[in-house]
Amino acid sequence: MRDVRMTELAKLLIEHSTAMQAGEHLLIEAFDAPDAMVIELINACRARGAHPHVVVRSSRILRSLVEGGDETQFEVMGQADLDRMKRMDAYIGLRGGFNVNEMSGVPEDRLKAWGALYGKPVHTQQRVNHTRWCVLRWPTPSMAQLAGTSTEAFENFYFDVCTLDYKAMANAAAALQARMVATNDVHIKGPGDTDLRFSIKDIPAIPCTGSHNIPDGEVFTAPVRDSINGVIHYNTPSVYQGTTFRNVRLVFKDGRIVEHDAEVGAQQLAAIFDTDDGSRYVGEFAIGFNPYVLEPMMDILFDEKIAGSLHFTPGQAYEDADNGNRSDIHWDLVLIQRADYGGGEIIFDGETIRRDGEFIVDDLLPLNADQLKQS
Repeated sequence: MRDVRMTELAKLLIEHSTAMQAGEHLLIEAFDAPDAMVIELINACRARGAHPHVVVRSSRILRSLVEGGDETQFEVMGQADLDRMKRMDAYIGLRGGFNVNEMSGVPEDRLKAWGALYGKPVHTQQRVNHTRWCVLRWPTPSMAQLAGTSTEAFENFYFDVCTLDYKAMANAAAALQARMVATNDVHIKGPGDTDLRFSIKDIPAIPCTGSHNIPDGEVFTAPVRDSINGVIHYNTPSVYQGTTFRNVRLVFKDGRIVEHDAEVGAQQLAAIFDTDDGSRYVGEFAIGFNPYVLEPMMDILFDEKIAGSLHFTPGQAYEDADNGNRSDIHWDLVLIQRADYGGGEIIFDGETIRRDGEFIVDDLLPLNADQLKQS
């Protein structure tokens, strides 16, 4: 039986997120996602007169390929998929997963080689910068377990959050984009010993309101590369390269991570931050405001959009908000500043714009959860 929620989501992805036009080519890459959703995307794409292309993948198969693969294999795979990506106008990544730790235990040198020879050329350099793209998760029992809900309840939450009124969100986010473009100095205060200062002067700010991720709800920029000083203590767990991290704490001096620690995963941090020179610098600063995403579930496509959060990302910068940092990593780490998570402030050029997760200046009030839910 056809699920009308899939039909509605496919329509949103094709018409709003990727804005497919007649004659264009779309790559649909589906990891552990149901055939029915892929077919809905194919149908919605063809209804616009565009050409769908499909790759169906398995996370368990990918683990086997990466764990036992060598540089020659990764390079050929990367070259082949890079050629296809260059022919695409748009990309939709539908990413399910039955085990969030599927890549756990894969040797670090294999993960780094895969990232450098496949992930970087195909996705970081080509797909991100030269296609219209949207990446989203697919609800699975594993994700429901992380969210602490039943599978049915999580599916209902998933479709609610993925199909909210993103046009209304875009209108509200324009004011935050304008403020970030006009801002020089940023000061972040938060739980623990979080006290961080940096500049975002002359770096573009990009609103994300259903175009690049579903669910969505952030505006991102990048810090001036060498301007960061102070401490940030993230209070949201993270799964990165198959390993779970909790309470990551970073100390910055002149833009560079000079100290790092974590309550869980501390022993893996050095290897990540020594991937290359750029991995000890930050490539993204973003403010999250999705009104339906309130609690961490160790899935970054959801967690980085949490209402009242920000993320501060070691690694590669995006070309459309570029501070010049280049790296094979891009690790979104999230700090929630709502009162129930310890509070905190975001201060732009001496003015507090958000306190304890709530915007407090008039032009940004429409981004608070109570108003976005009414849109």
